[in-house]
Amino acid sequence: MRILLLNTLRAASAGMLPLVLIGCAMTPTQTVPQSEATQSEATPMLVTTHRDHDDLLTAGLGRSGLLGAVPALADPAAPTAAELRKRAIYASWRGIVDLVGTVTAIPVVPGREFASLRTVAGARFPHRVLAQIPDNFNADTPCLIVTASSGSRGIYGAIGSVGDYALRRGCAVVYTDKGAGTDWFNPRTGQGTAVDGTVSDAAANVFRPVATASDLVAIKHAHSQDLPEADWGQHVLQAAQFGLDALNQAFPDHGGFDRRNTRVVAFGLSNGAAAVLRAGEQDQDGLLDAVVAAAPNVQIAEQPALFDYALEAAILQPCALLQGDAPAFLPDAAWKPKAEQRCRSLRQLGWISGDDIAAQAASATERLNAFGFSAEAMHWAGMNLAFDLWRSVLAAYAQTYARAGVDAPVCDYRFAVLDASGQPRAVTPAEQALWWSDASGLAPSAGVQIIDGLATGDDPNLPGLLCLHRLRHEGMREAQGLVLQQSLQSIRATARPKVPTLIVHGEQDALIPIAFTSAPYVAAARTRGVANLAFWRVPNAQHFDAFLALPVMAGKAKPLLPEAHQAMDAMRAYLDGGAFPTDR
Repeated sequence: MRILLLNTLRAASAGMLPLVLIGCAMTPTQTVPQSEATQSEATPMLVTTHRDHDDLLTAGLGRSGLLGAVPALADPAAPTAAELRKRAIYASWRGIVDLVGTVTAIPVVPGREFASLRTVAGARFPHRVLAQIPDNFNADTPCLIVTASSGSRGIYGAIGSVGDYALRRGCAVVYTDKGAGTDWFNPRTGQGTAVDGTVSDAAANVFRPVATASDLVAIKHAHSQDLPEADWGQHVLQAAQFGLDALNQAFPDHGGFDRRNTRVVAFGLSNGAAAVLRAGEQDQDGLLDAVVAAAPNVQIAEQPALFDYALEAAILQPCALLQGDAPAFLPDAAWKPKAEQRCRSLRQLGWISGDDIAAQAASATERLNAFGFSAEAMHWAGMNLAFDLWRSVLAAYAQTYARAGVDAPVCDYRFAVLDASGQPRAVTPAEQALWWSDASGLAPSAGVQIIDGLATGDDPNLPGLLCLHRLRHEGMREAQGLVLQQSLQSIRATARPKVPTLIVHGEQDALIPIAFTSAPYVAAARTRGVANLAFWRVPNAQHFDAFLALPVMAGKAKPLLPEAHQAMDAMRAYLDGGAFPTDR
């Protein structure tokens, strides 16, 4: 699961990772009819061309632009679709990839983009799909990479993780935001986001929930009431078909691209990796040739979901981090007093034992170990505290699992832009204009913050977390609790992939620990007799390549994405007639 809390990271590393956004030029949008097979289930394709001072990979920024200064928008209250596209691509690169030490060059790739929407059966709202077809695409030996955004990111969320890999090799790439994304909604004005990313009050907005007028913000992943995670596999399969449709529109004289003559490989990272694994399990029509999944947030039966271990970690890790020598991401004065208070709070509640802070921290660590957190999974846990990652996940995922609308918040977690006193205030047009491009998909990002309505006392974050814990473990008699339990059952994977699959995971992943996800998935699949499944464990690799440039991590962790790209190379070699990859 990948989340970049941009505002926090900017504050922590402003001198090292300067932001850059440069205006871009884009040809006028064209509307292209769909093929007969998809006409009834999707909006028309919007086609744009990206050449000269614009391109598919960086919107003309290049690597140096991604690391440069941030220019102002021509009109901050009404940015153009081209400006928003550039900002979205910029934010996606910076949120996922280590541009300082790992990625040293990014090619200029001219080509065309085909954007549209798809809706899975039973969903209230569509998911975005977008295909990028480079000018050097070889229609005689066509290859298509299908991917899903990591975390809750928008449609360009995987451009750095696999768009770069695909396009520099002449493959087309097709993305889905898998029903999450950054199409947020303003209940006060009734405005959402159009297909081109601009603010709109049209009925055709990507996300337009029913909500009472207020200064709260409706976040699509949290408030769609669709439980998109249950349909991640279908999102990927629909995106793959859309990619083939886009190729047929791009090359009308070719004779037709389909699963029989086009190689289709699915790649995903974090939540996107779970999505492609689910697609591989559900691919009844043989649309996919192979799946490569990096650090998948995948859950099988009898294993805790992200929601479960995030709860344990959010409650216990602040205290446990006082024991041992795990790297801290904040000055001692910024985290140790709060961590010590968490120890005292948990001791008073009977969660842990010990008569002093050291003993209490040891008790918290023991409880985490008993739950399944290994020393490797705890090594970089300081980043979860520094960037408030667990609470960011839990506050939003509680809403989606309970299928709660913005007007019925679970454990009183809400989202809004805040005034100086910490209360929700009206969003300005300039602020809302950048939600689609700048947000990570979850709060806090793009100026939208978490409101913890239960916060009180010396340990203000704890009551809300305990409310979620009670709802998860004791809430079967409450409507929201029952729905939450049912949702967590419905997101489980089967561990029965139908296509060749290679999973790559860092052993020091502190957000999606390997012991809860990839390792039990592979073990279960092999118990069930699944063949053509390989597992690469990557020592010293953690979840966030983008954080490797932070001083506390410099030279101490291995990037995961280069290993994932080697896995792509190995799988493509296998499809070309080579040996199937072996475990590492």
